[in-house]
Amino acid sequence: MTIPARLQAVILFAKTRGFTRTSAMLQPQVVLSQAAAFFNMVRGAIKRNGGTVHNVLNDTLMAFFMGPERARQAIKAAQEIQRDFDVIEESRTRDFGIRAAVAMGLHAGDAVIGIAGNAPLMVIGDNCATLNAQPLPPLKVPRRDPVQLYGVLRDPRLDFT
Repeated sequence: MTIPARLQAVILFAKTRGFTRTSAMLQPQVVLSQAAAFFNMVRGAIKRNGGTVHNVLNDTLMAFFMGPERARQAIKAAQEIQRDFDVIEESRTRDFGIRAAVAMGLHAGDAVIGIAGNAPLMVIGDNCATLNAQPLPPLKVPRRDPVQLYGVLRDPRLDFT
């Protein structure tokens, strides 16, 4: 790949819900241990499915998938993350009485990839492509066209009805 470039990519964002509130309640070493468990699990799913971790900020990890199978790979990774998060959720409930959840988003479309100064840069465009998922009601954003959303199921044998 020649940098800079405009390429088709699927970007995956994954974060733990309630991380800030939880981190205020637990000891620092526990917070870091819980974050490490989450990021290790997410990194594994991304790597197994051909993705690349782009960055981590606080409780959010961003990864990208490129190539002809990018949508399928990203969806499979997201489904694995949802499935594997059950272990983390169960341990937080059992050990700390805290409910845990994972939130994810996928974006498909053009991405500008390159180096901005000394830092890698990825800019995601608005040209969304379907990720072989079920359409959901559009998201209404002030001063912009509605954003079409799609849902990806944890278990592909289920449907939205």
